[in-house]
Amino acid sequence: MEKQKPLVSIITINYNESEVTLEMLQSLKGLSYPNVEIIVVDNASPNDNPDVIKEQFPEVCLIKSKENLGFAGGNNLGVKASKGEYLLFINNDTIVPERFIEPLVETLQKDETIGMVSPKIKFHWNPELIQYAGYTPMNHWTIRNSSIGYHQKDDGRFDTAGETESIHGAAMMVPRTVVDKVGMMTEIYFLYYEEHDWAEMIKRAGYKIYYQPKSYILHKESISTGKFSPLKTYYISRNRILFARRNFKPFQLGISLLFQCLVSIPKNSLMFLLKREMAHFKAFWRAISWNLIHKTELG
Repeated sequence: MEKQKPLVSIITINYNESEVTLEMLQSLKGLSYPNVEIIVVDNASPNDNPDVIKEQFPEVCLIKSKENLGFAGGNNLGVKASKGEYLLFINNDTIVPERFIEPLVETLQKDETIGMVSPKIKFHWNPELIQYAGYTPMNHWTIRNSSIGYHQKDDGRFDTAGETESIHGAAMMVPRTVVDKVGMMTEIYFLYYEEHDWAEMIKRAGYKIYYQPKSYILHKESISTGKFSPLKTYYISRNRILFARRNFKPFQLGISLLFQCLVSIPKNSLMFLLKREMAHFKAFWRAISWNLIHKTELG
């Protein structure tokens, strides 16, 4: 008799997107992995009725938060309700194939020094193109990293599993033992950079971050925030500096902040002004101001 597969808790967040979430849940129904629980956290959607999720998928655990807790806070709420040996965090704007889970679980079972694993991520609008096949190191000048394989054809060049610098928040599996040791995601970020920060926490605890291309998802990308919105500008700009403050060593942080002051901030300000994108200009400067005001607040 085959040993029962470990329970995988699938955690996703809904915010004003029940129809999108329902499409993702429908794809999860086709999973070949036999032992999962599905947790949907509604992040206090103001213009949506998440009850339809429970109506159409009664097996789902639907948690309705009283306030919008952001990406980290919403996922952490799901973690607290979960029972799985492995925790799978997945964006609601994704579609998964039948054998999506098995390679991720097997990766973590075979090597307990791996603390997080992400699958290959491809664009839903063109599954021949890759969005993520691992990450480059975070640049200490720009506080940016690059997604390996981004917009490249999925032609076999990115089919080698291995250690990578960071994880992708659209789909990441973490063993519960790692969460118990390291802690959950830091909620001060609210949106963007929190998965990179978590990856740094997990690496500092001695674990590896892994990319597993035997598994993949299709990602619709940025449905909640918009591909280019002032909200996105604010949180990415704010959290880029916050990430450096939380994770860089003093000399590295000095280099980063000098580059931001002399190059990045003037360049971005000028770009928004020349394009007459005043909403983005204001959002960008609110992000800079937040870091000046909260000099000692690191979460």
